[in-house]
Formats: sequence, structure tokens, C-alpha cells
Amino acid sequence: MLAYTYIEHGRFGLLDKPKPELKDSRDAIVRVTLGSICTSDLHIKHGSVPRAVPGITVGHEMVGVVEQVGSRVTSVKPGDRVTVNVETFCGECFFCQHGYVNNCTDVNGGWALGCRIDGGQAEYVRVPYADRGLNRIPDSVSDEQALFVGDVLATGFWAARISEISGDDTVLVIGAGPTGICTLLCVMLKKPKRIIVCEKSSERIRFIREHYPDVLVTEPEECKEFVLRNSAHGGADVVLEVAGAGDTFRLAWECARPNAVVTVVALYDNPQILPLPDMYGKNLTFKTGGVDGCDCAEILRLIEAGKIDTTPLITHRFPLTKIEEAYRVFENRLDGVIKVAIAGK
Repeated sequence: MLAYTYIEHGRFGLLDKPKPELKDSRDAIVRVTLGSICTSDLHIKHGSVPRAVPGITVGHEMVGVVEQVGSRVTSVKPGDRVTVNVETFCGECFFCQHGYVNNCTDVNGGWALGCRIDGGQAEYVRVPYADRGLNRIPDSVSDEQALFVGDVLATGFWAARISEISGDDTVLVIGAGPTGICTLLCVMLKKPKRIIVCEKSSERIRFIREHYPDVLVTEPEECKEFVLRNSAHGGADVVLEVAGAGDTFRLAWECARPNAVVTVVALYDNPQILPLPDMYGKNLTFKTGGVDGCDCAEILRLIEAGKIDTTPLITHRFPLTKIEEAYRVFENRLDGVIKVAIAGK
């Protein structure tokens, strides 16, 4: 089968590999019908994920059809259309029992697919702990509608959930990339009084204004003053930092009012500084997001009910045989790309 593979630092390649087989009675084999590229895949390519294993098939955003299940799998069966969770989790350890599946203590717990074990930019993928990692897609929901459930949408949903958003809040979302937009969609479910998005890309600003006209938009240079003018208590009540740029962490806490919640969703290439003397008296609560993908079933119900729609994010479509071109477009942000969809078998 064709599989896009992490060959060495700075190089991926489309290789012919054997079709995966069941290794455990809790595994499932999924035929990938649609996948995508995540910025985390680029982090692997460029060496920012040291735990990534050369030789693995990359990719952790995918949906597909169950081909085969182990003897202990009960929640799905061959022929079921499913989303695949980016997180591998046992469901039994302390962290899984408390909903923190990102911190699963299993040897393959956390982000394993497409990082430490073969992922889904391929024709087939083996999914460990299939009862936990797969969710059936409702018949009325398309593959494109469900594509981001297991990763970027789960990230945004978790971030919005831990941010303690109320109906009186002004919420600032920094960054309107794919994860930022998914976070925005999940913040909108909370119905805060006001939402502000900070973004520097003119193309993505146009996208936000076109698709979400009730959301206020500002650019980084004007962000602090804009937030002050559009909030009641000297800053945003909740800030979600989804950009991960060199200065956006500082911007996040500077735009927050005293006693606000600042949720860090982004990944950073470099350490960030917390200048406590400058922050004295603000009494901020910092939270980190991550991908605690324990809400996928609920997210699918919301999609089925028409309350979340991520299909506008899919701006480009490619077959698996053209995945190198898909990476070129996505990595270089060409032609207004936000997300690509890669069709499998």
C-alpha cells in the first residue's frame, strides 16, 4: 500500500509498504477514505518532535471504514464509517479515568499515531485501543464534515471547555489558522457576549469576516488597544492563544484583564518567558490545552445537529498519489490554503 513516510530529518517520501495487520485483540484496521495534513506533521518533518520515529507513516487526521477488528473490540465492526482519534488511550489508567487522555500512561498513550507508530497518510492504518480511538460517524454526516473531529476540532473543543467561558465574557482568540478557527467554532458554542479574533494574515482575516461576520477581527499591532476598546473590565475575560508565534504568548496575557483565564492551545518552537514582576497583581489563571480527545462522540452529535461545520476550512483537495504537492501547498500557505483533504481508497 502507499504510505507517506518520515524518512529522515527534513524529508518525507511516498513509499510502498505492507498493509498493516492486527497486533493486539483490541486493534482495528481502518481503510482510510479521507485524511489531512496538520502543522504537527510539519513539526515532525523539521525535527521539532524528537520522539517521532524515522520510518513511521505520518498523519493523524483521518476518517475511514473499518476493515477488520480484534476479538476484544465491541464498539465498531467491519463496514462502519469512523473517525480516528489522534490520541491513543487505554481508558483505564488514572488520567484516562479523569478525562485526561492526552496523559495516558500506556506505552503508546498520548500522541502515537503518525508520530511513534504508523499513522494515516496511507491506504490503511492500524488503530490500537479501537474501542477508545474510533467513533462511528452518523449516516447523515459526510467524511468531510467529520474529518477534523479527532484532532484540531477536539483540540478546540477541549480548549473552550477548560476556559470557563460565560455569557457575559469578552473572549479573545489569538490566531486564525486551522486550530484557531476550530477553537473559534467551539467558543461560539458557549455564546459569550463578544468574540475577538487576532490574526495577521489578510487572507485569513477575509475568511473570518466572510464566514463569521459577528466576530470582531483585529491585527497583532492593534490588538491590545482594540481589546481595551471592546471590553468592559480592562481586557478580555478569557484569552485563548492558538497562534504559537514568537510574541503571541506575551500578547495573550497582556490582553487579559486582571483575574482572567489564559488558555494556551498553541505549540511553540522555543521556550516562552513568564515575566512575573511585570504581571504582579493581574492574578491570571493559565491553562494549557493540548488534545484531550475524550469528546469526539459529543462533537459528532453537534456536527449532526448542524451546530459545528468545519467544511469551509477545506480549501484544497488531493489524491494520496499527489500528497507531496499537498504538502508543498500547505507548508508554504499557497493559494489561500487553510486545510487540505487527501482522498484515500
